[in-house]
Amino acid sequence: MKLKTVFLMTAALLCSRGLFALEELRPLQLPAPRTSGGKPLMQALSERKSTRDISGKELPPQLLSDLLWAAAGINRADSGKRTAPSARDWREISVYVATPKELSLYNAAANTLEPLVRRDIRLNAGLQPAALAAPVLLLYVADPDKMGGAKADMQDFYSGADTGFISQNVYLFSASEGLATVVMGGIDREAVSKEMGLRAGQKVVLVQAVGYPKPEEKPAAKPGSVPASGQN
Repeated sequence: MKLKTVFLMTAALLCSRGLFALEELRPLQLPAPRTSGGKPLMQALSERKSTRDISGKELPPQLLSDLLWAAAGINRADSGKRTAPSARDWREISVYVATPKELSLYNAAANTLEPLVRRDIRLNAGLQPAALAAPVLLLYVADPDKMGGAKADMQDFYSGADTGFISQNVYLFSASEGLATVVMGGIDREAVSKEMGLRAGQKVVLVQAVGYPKPEEKPAAKPGSVPASGQN
């Protein structure tokens, strides 16, 4: 009787763990992106810059959805075409999202994040400090299988160009929303690919850290000094 009870309890525990794992790996539905508003284009261009001083403060779901839509979301529902151009409409660049909690793949058609790994893959990927500090790290991955038999040199050329379009979209969105961002190419691609679990042939082109800018630190007041009028 005791053996049967232990067996049933073990089975129940394994089932609950399995169900919990399935629940954890369900796609996250993002809020519908806001596709209007923001700063005028010329102002965003004027304020576009790279910033490595990024706060670890988490981005709210709405802002994350807007960011991903700006990067490579669908802006023509009838054709499924994106906010960033793609050579021959290959759409060979996938946008992965790494956070302290997980690695996900952005699904533009469903406007979801599809979780792939439940851990911070950035920690063992040989990344720069800005990539580790930011709440969101976008990883742009090229898939040559989607490039219609193009030669290797052309695959590299077009995937690099298409990644650049996406990255600039993120820069302009960040300027419009007051976010900090920096794109990075000096990465250990082999280590990053391993942590991401990419298949053979997929290539990490660039990564881009995004988050709120770190607040500026005020210099410490000298002993005996008097604050200027109106300051505290």
